[in-house]
Amino acid sequence: MPEAPGTQRTLTVFRQEESLGAAGDLDFALELLRKVKTGAAGPLLRLYRPAPTVAFGQRDTHLPGFDAAAEACRELGFEPLVRKAGGRAAAYHGGTLVIDHVEPQRDAIAGAKGRFSFFGELLARALQSAGVDAAVGEIPGEYCPGEFSVHGRDPEIPAHRIKLIGTAQRVVAGGWLFSSVIIVENSAPIRAVLEASYAALGLDWDPATAGAVNDLVPHLDVDAIEAAVIDTYASYAQLSHGDFAGLRG
Repeated sequence: MPEAPGTQRTLTVFRQEESLGAAGDLDFALELLRKVKTGAAGPLLRLYRPAPTVAFGQRDTHLPGFDAAAEACRELGFEPLVRKAGGRAAAYHGGTLVIDHVEPQRDAIAGAKGRFSFFGELLARALQSAGVDAAVGEIPGEYCPGEFSVHGRDPEIPAHRIKLIGTAQRVVAGGWLFSSVIIVENSAPIRAVLEASYAALGLDWDPATAGAVNDLVPHLDVDAIEAAVIDTYASYAQLSHGDFAGLRG
């Protein structure tokens, strides 16, 4: 989302080398939002590889199968959590890149929908720069469906599209948090835990829509996608790099 003429947007990039744990990672994102909206930290990107997690939406908790779904996650080695944002269950693990983008803004609500569109397109461009045939838009039967999901097309079977990126947003007075989850490697455990979870919840979806970037372009890994994301973000803002340990202090 462009600045007004004559202004320069800046972001500090923080690489989190180790997960803080499933709950810790989500909680720290909200702490970063508090820091940024109060001026204790400036606009930032936090990039990390999470612990195996299934993040359920608030609506999921009201379904009769929620407890069984949570137990199925634990049995498959994923921690079940309930996130503040909406949507349905989404799964991620260490083969995933999570991006928390946090900025202060006086009227953060006004641009909420535009943010989904803008950053969906930005992340699709990042994947395209790495050689993925990526585009923005919900695909039929996808898990945690969203209008601004980013999907990829199988080069050998063009009709086959898989969801690669899910996005969520938290808006408060004075700032916003835009979180993106890119599934890069090792899609089989994610597909398995989603199948178990959605079956327990009684929700229909198409497991063929769950996949990873390297299902489409096998040589790509999380490091390559992280580099592509940072390079693409450089067209949005002037980037600098910060020390994550200091950010936690």
